[in-house]
Amino acid sequence: MSDWYKCLVKVTDYFKLFRNRPDRAIIRDEWIERVIQFPEAEAVQEDGRIRRWAKVDDMDGRYLRVILLADGVTVHNAFFDRRFKP
Repeated sequence: MSDWYKCLVKVTDYFKLFRNRPDRAIIRDEWIERVIQFPEAEAVQEDGRIRRWAKVDDMDGRYLRVILLADGVTVHNAFFDRRFKP
């Protein structure tokens, strides 16, 4: 894992902690950036956090969900969302 997020985007401590889990470590930095910049779907949670989804062709078309804080720039979480239906 590179440390792209240290200089390119803001992230929460939660993101840093869970980024090292085996199921999250496979997520490439460029996929997260692509979801942030070019989401296929977006929803705002009641707490103001922003969910963004996009398909990752390199992962057999699975959808990656990236959750941003209400500021729209700080990454809080990123994971493959098995329940998302486009």
